[in-house]
Amino acid sequence: MNHKSLTPIPSHKMKGIVVKSTGSWYEVLTENGLRINCRIKGKFRTKNIESTNPVAVGDKVRIELEQDRNGLITDIEKRDNYIIRKATNLSKRIHIIASNIDQAILIATLKNPVTSTMFIDRFLVSAESFHVPTIILINKIDIYDKKTIAEQNKLSNTYSNAGYDVYAISAETRYNLDIFEGMLKGRTSLVSGISGVGKSTLINAIDPNLNLKVREISDHHKMGKHTTTFAEMFELKFGGFIIDTPGIKSFGLIDMKEGLAHRFPEMRKIMDQCQFSNCLHINEPNCAVRDAVNNGEIATFRYNNYLAMFNSNEDDPYRQKGY
Repeated sequence: MNHKSLTPIPSHKMKGIVVKSTGSWYEVLTENGLRINCRIKGKFRTKNIESTNPVAVGDKVRIELEQDRNGLITDIEKRDNYIIRKATNLSKRIHIIASNIDQAILIATLKNPVTSTMFIDRFLVSAESFHVPTIILINKIDIYDKKTIAEQNKLSNTYSNAGYDVYAISAETRYNLDIFEGMLKGRTSLVSGISGVGKSTLINAIDPNLNLKVREISDHHKMGKHTTTFAEMFELKFGGFIIDTPGIKSFGLIDMKEGLAHRFPEMRKIMDQCQFSNCLHINEPNCAVRDAVNNGEIATFRYNNYLAMFNSNEDDPYRQKGY
């Protein structure tokens, strides 16, 4: 028998984590530090999640190497969690932004551009639904005047009282950048916000080696120009991973498994004091939530955003019963 070689053939099967998605191709970082471009095997689909992207950044996968040294994703491990938004493709319900994340960091700005409280609350509600802790960073405070600073303080107090960690921050003056770095160290963090809030600038400020693309704000619309097309995971020099996401114009509510009010921590804390266990906190008598709003214990704008979400268009294809 003619043996060509006695050298063991390395396994063509590997485990890794998806660090970049470009739609049809995925970059996988393997356990031994290789970066391999991969496709999905056949009609591979994740179970129980109807989405436009069956594989997302953060997914732990198994791959097989092909002869061209590209890879084939053959299996996906069960997700610890994930966070989603409405898909732009109406034939599917959702788009998974990222999975297996330790925390979400929502960056908001009150000038150039203005982040609406509805966007903030929709993001928080979705993160609460999928059990992803969220920290709020109010960025660009170096350009705020006295009126905007007062607005920022009011907003910070509201969300702090609701149970969220909130920090003012500035990449320009490096204010609180040490806190930003500290919250990222050793964790996998999703960073999100509307386009133009300065996600890439903040990330570059704490790890210049990443050199993420940054563009100026459009003077005409006062909105950010899109710099990130697909979610991508980066390894930080001081430990941990950060997932940079595309600027999101709107954040839809999908797959709410329980009552919407449960996703507002300040409401969840007192709703057992309502007269009715199935209270919707709209017009029922002896409602502890509405009493708290009237007493100033719950911010009126948060409650109004709750009502707007609750009363969203019945014909919305993404709308779950009761939302």
